[in-house]
Amino acid sequence: MPKSQLIQNIPNVLTLSNLVLGCVGILAAAEGQLQQASACIGLAMVADFLDGFVARLLKVQSPIGADLDSLADMVTFGVLPGILMYWLLLEAGTGEFTPYLGLVLPVGAAVRLAVFNNDPSQAHGFRGVPTPLVALVVGALPFIRADYPRFFTVPVLLVVSVSLALLMVSRLPLMALKFKSFAFRPNALKYLFLLLSAASLVLLQFLAVPLIFGLYLTLSLANRSSEG
Repeated sequence: MPKSQLIQNIPNVLTLSNLVLGCVGILAAAEGQLQQASACIGLAMVADFLDGFVARLLKVQSPIGADLDSLADMVTFGVLPGILMYWLLLEAGTGEFTPYLGLVLPVGAAVRLAVFNNDPSQAHGFRGVPTPLVALVVGALPFIRADYPRFFTVPVLLVVSVSLALLMVSRLPLMALKFKSFAFRPNALKYLFLLLSAASLVLLQFLAVPLIFGLYLTLSLANRSSEG
């Protein structure tokens, strides 16, 4: 394979790494190893960030790469969180049917990704919460549950599931965490978000993830309001 083709396929290799991690996470979740499955989500998020960043850096964006990215995201950030939520509901002591309501997450992810792929207005900003961020929230839950099990009741988990699914398919204007350059001025809000997120993770560890989610929504909406 020519060197140029090898370079062009670097982002696709990263995207497929995201997919493989999602599959490994599904296998772990199917065996009830929820924290291991959540770790796969975290690693896959790194690959998901890098594939787009490297593609823009090398100027090798392609329709095939975009399609691969959505397919990988559906598995890792759609199906896997749904299985995690299924297990969390099941272990909360609910009936046979209720855990399947956790599968509202992959349904929301599928709609979100389909809309995103056909909405040119989302090239520079999102409409609705991106699937990786939802997966990050769900992936943090098994770790948070280890310290705060009393909060993981069936009603709470159902509210979380439905709320996240609705936020994915909503039309809320939210910032895209994409860096076309590292210049401070055009990326000031993103740097602020990353700084506050890093500080929260250091201080609160996994408990910081829901707070980071709320911070993302707040900063995004505040920024859009100021622009309007």
